[in-house]
Amino acid sequence: MNRFATRMTSAALTVAFLFLPTAHAQAQGLSFFITSVGSGDGANLGGVEGADKRCQDLAAAAGAGALTWHAYLSVGAENGKPVQNAKDRIGSGPWYNAKGVKVAENVADLHSDNNKLSKENSLTEQGAVVNGRGDTPNTHDVMTGSTLDGMLFTGANYDNCNNWRSNSAGSGSVRVGHHDRQGGGENPTSWGSAHNSRGCSQDNLRASGGAGLYYCFGMPRSGGADGMDDKIRD
Repeated sequence: MNRFATRMTSAALTVAFLFLPTAHAQAQGLSFFITSVGSGDGANLGGVEGADKRCQDLAAAAGAGALTWHAYLSVGAENGKPVQNAKDRIGSGPWYNAKGVKVAENVADLHSDNNKLSKENSLTEQGAVVNGRGDTPNTHDVMTGSTLDGMLFTGANYDNCNNWRSNSAGSGSVRVGHHDRQGGGENPTSWGSAHNSRGCSQDNLRASGGAGLYYCFGMPRSGGADGMDDKIRD
């Protein structure tokens, strides 16, 4: 090989090497999923703290534990603590599923018609598709406790199942969305606020097409080990 060819080969290798970090940076990790399992105890998640912990544990098992994870759940005011709206608990985005698909750029995008949430894209932390309408069993009801724009849902016969601590088979319910964007209710195509469940127990959730699943969103840690958690608990 002559000197000119050697120099050209070296230059090509240098250019290729310089582009490697850019290509690597474009590979996006998991920052959004539907829980592969719920609590198994209906809407009793151990409060929102228990829901957040399950998000964190599932994410860690999937290799995404470096992020701070929160459940997309709205929480009513209690014990001197203010309302927590689901949209305020999840950071600023963007968010990617287990396949690297960007489902939303930011909070406004997430709650607009431009988001990419669907049966195909709203995957579990393991990258699995969640059963939807027409599947057996249908588990498309995903708990949120929220309105269409991610605020705390309030209404007649609605008590948020004691802020995610009740599995009572009696009165009370939680607001659910349809991850597959189809079905019944006031807003059948809404991923976050389609209708109320029939109650708080596991059987009640199954009766309307659910399994006690919910959405989890990850965000970079900031400040201390808890990062965003500290802001929410204040």
